[in-house]
Amino acid sequence: MSLDSRLLSVLAPWRGSSAWWVAFSGGLDSTVLLHALVRLAERRALPPIRAIHVHHGLQVAADDWPAHCQQVCDRLGVALEIVRVQVIPGASLERAARDARYQAFAARLGEDDLLLTGQHRDDQAETLLFRLLRGAGVRGLAAMPVARALASGQLVRPLLDVSRAELEDYARANGLAWVEDPSNKQLEYSRNFLRRQVLPLLQQRWPHVSSSLARTAAHMADAQQLLDELAQQDLAVAQADIDFDWLNLPSLALAPLRELTPARQRNALRHWLAGRALAPDEDHWAGWECLRDARADATPRWRLAGGELQRSGERVWWLPDGWLASVGGPVDWPDPSVELQLPGNGSLRLEGAPPIGRLQIRYRTGGEVMAVSGRGRRDLKRLLNEAGVPAFARGRLPLLYCDEQLVAVANLPQLSAGRCALKWCAPGC
Repeated sequence: MSLDSRLLSVLAPWRGSSAWWVAFSGGLDSTVLLHALVRLAERRALPPIRAIHVHHGLQVAADDWPAHCQQVCDRLGVALEIVRVQVIPGASLERAARDARYQAFAARLGEDDLLLTGQHRDDQAETLLFRLLRGAGVRGLAAMPVARALASGQLVRPLLDVSRAELEDYARANGLAWVEDPSNKQLEYSRNFLRRQVLPLLQQRWPHVSSSLARTAAHMADAQQLLDELAQQDLAVAQADIDFDWLNLPSLALAPLRELTPARQRNALRHWLAGRALAPDEDHWAGWECLRDARADATPRWRLAGGELQRSGERVWWLPDGWLASVGGPVDWPDPSVELQLPGNGSLRLEGAPPIGRLQIRYRTGGEVMAVSGRGRRDLKRLLNEAGVPAFARGRLPLLYCDEQLVAVANLPQLSAGRCALKWCAPGC
C-alpha cells in the first residue's frame, strides 16, 4: 500500500476536522509527512494544512532550522508558525523539552483541530524497548497510541505503521531535504543508545525486530483496553451511593473493592487514579493494603504524587495537594445577599433569612460549641461525628458566626440556628 493510501486510511475519521497542524521539526519524519499531506490535498478534499515549528534554543545548530522550515513551507504553500519556547531544565532535559513543545502545540489547537506528528514504526519499537527495560506495565508497553486527546483537539500519529526506511525512500524519490539533529548521535541519551547500538544489533539476528516490537505494542494496547473495561465495571459498583457528594472529591466504597482479587483491585485503582496521580510502583502498593485493611475507626493515609488517599469509615477519598493545603483565616461577610468567595476554599451563599449582626466565616480550631434546637449547647466535634463528616473535611468546613456565636455549619442544615442555611461550593479537583 502506498504512503498516500495509508495516510488516507489512518486519517479518515478526522477528514472533517477544522484544521490539520503538522508538528514540523524539519527532520526526515515530519518533512515526509508534510510533503505527502500537501500532495494528497491536491487530489483529495482535506482540511486546511498548517505547520508549526517549535524552537527550543538548546543547541547552536537548531538556530538555522526555523529558516529551513520556512523555506520548505514556502515551496509547499503551507502557512508556518514558528514558536520559541524556554525549556526549564529538570531531571531529564529530553522530558523538559518535550513538555515545553507539547504545551506550545496544545496552546494553538482549536476546537476539533488535529496535530499530526511524524513518529514511525521504528520509533514505536524503540519506545516499547525503552519502557520494557524500565519495567513498565501493560499500559506502558502499549507504547504510543495512534490518537489521543490534546487540549481541545486530537494528537494523531499517522506514520506508526511506516518504517524509517520507507520514509527515507520517499524522501529521496521526491528530492526532499531535511535537517539532522546532532543530539541524536549522543549515546548518553538512553533512546539514542537503543536506536544506534541495541536495535541494529537485534536486527542482525532478527531482521524484522522493529515490526515485531511494534506488533507487540499493538497487542499490549488491546490488552490495556480490556483491563480498562474491566476496571470501569469494577469501579461502577464502588462509586455508587456517595455520601457528602458536595465535597467535590472522588471516592470509592471499600466493600466492593475487597471482593475483588488483589490484581483486580490494583487494576481498578490504577484506572481510577489515572490523570490524578502517577501510577504507584510495585513496592508502593503496600500503602493501599494498609489503607484497605485498617480498622474502621482509623484514619490511614496513602501518599502519592499529586495528593493522597484517605479513609473515612468504609470509604476512601482522593485528596489532591490543593485540598491538603491549609485555608485562610476568618473572612468577614458584610453582605450575605452576595455570594462569598473564600480564599482557596470555594464559595458560599446564604439561603433564607440571615441572622442579624456581624457575620464572619471561620474554621475549626477546636473547642467550638453551638446551640442546637431541642438539645441545648453541644460540642461541635460531637455534632460532626454524629453527622459522619469525614475527618479530613472538617478543617475546611466553613462555620458561620454571628456576633461571636456559631450559628451555622456549611452544608449541614441540621446544624443551623434560625431560618437560614449555609451552602458551600467546595473547591473541585
